[in-house]
Amino acid sequence: MLIYKMESDILKQFGKRIKDLRINNKWSQQDLADATGFHKNYIGMVERGERNISLKNIEILAKSFKITITELLKEI
Repeated sequence: MLIYKMESDILKQFGKRIKDLRINNKWSQQDLADATGFHKNYIGMVERGERNISLKNIEILAKSFKITITELLKEI
């Protein structure tokens, strides 16, 4: 149960980071979806911490925001 809680927390923290970056860029979820090639619903699920995103998709998001993976993950 503790491991599930920790996983859930990190997914929510990551989702908040993505949402914050998206909003700071003045992008809608659709704008981010267009920039990444992901579906808008997938972006929403990531932002809500409902998806355990792959490392490859983390890389795609970082490139879309024009930052490194390290910068993307630094506040998590």
